[in-house]
Amino acid sequence: MKKIISIILTVSLCFCFTACGKEGNNGATSSFSTDAQTSTETVVETTEKTSTESTTGESTPVPSQMDNSTKPLTAVYGKRTGTDKTYTGLEPLREIKLPVVDPQNVRKLDETEIQHSFGVSKNGEPHEISVNNQKLYEKYGAMCLDTSGEKVIYLTFDCGYENGCTEKILDTLKEKKVPAAFFVTLPHVKSCPELIARMINEGHTVGNHSVNHPNFSEISRTQMAEEIEGLDNYLRVNFGYSSPFFRFPEGACSESALDLVQNARFKSVFWSSAYADWDVSNPKGKQYAFDTVTSRLHPGCVLLLHAVSPDNAEALGDIIDYAHSQGYVFKSL
Repeated sequence: MKKIISIILTVSLCFCFTACGKEGNNGATSSFSTDAQTSTETVVETTEKTSTESTTGESTPVPSQMDNSTKPLTAVYGKRTGTDKTYTGLEPLREIKLPVVDPQNVRKLDETEIQHSFGVSKNGEPHEISVNNQKLYEKYGAMCLDTSGEKVIYLTFDCGYENGCTEKILDTLKEKKVPAAFFVTLPHVKSCPELIARMINEGHTVGNHSVNHPNFSEISRTQMAEEIEGLDNYLRVNFGYSSPFFRFPEGACSESALDLVQNARFKSVFWSSAYADWDVSNPKGKQYAFDTVTSRLHPGCVLLLHAVSPDNAEALGDIIDYAHSQGYVFKSL
């Protein structure tokens, strides 16, 4: 009897230890699995909230995905199918409706016009005005200067109409393998769709410069959103393309406008170097363009040029070569 009791106790103890061991392992595994599952569910939930699957199968960000967080903002492209539905051969993207946060500006954000200025940089240093402006713009997810200290240049062009210079600029960019951003208005896009398609297909950024080029400090918040949305949707439908970068017409904005653009999930892009190259009635020649632009280069430079300038078109190749020789790298927005 004692032997039987001993055997029963021994078996019971072994069973308990084995059960505890299994429970401990299952607990750990279960906990790990739960964490993993929770993480996956969180990702899925976030994805569902910020992205939708379009009818063409591409993953198309909705406005909430194009935020001004630490994640890099990028252009969105439709599938490359060679379709004749768009000028680019990309499948059309769905149209969007931009959110108009606080349309009546009940928060009383300042609507006074801010006319962007940059100061003339010298000796390879950004001007103090640009440095101070960047501190203001950061609050609204905007940029006029890359403050990383790296020798990078963001080459940007404003485009309001076409006079035959842009094609030569694109030829030079292709030859030099340099990316650029072209900020366009709707009339310009409609007037030369093949040129816009070339920009997109050759990997450049086509940025939003509004539909009608108004002063954003003089229109309502709803009108601001409509100006951005109208151009974006035209690019989506007719080019299978969307870009989250916006430039205020004439650099005129307000704190209310900066806030509106940010909440519409676009990034405002100003500049830290420019010159009066838009005045095509007063050309000064290739050498003047080269000397002016290169003398104002600095680390983190957001360089604004106008695509209508024949001086820029002639000097661009030499400007790029000089910048490279000084250790600068051209980066895409």
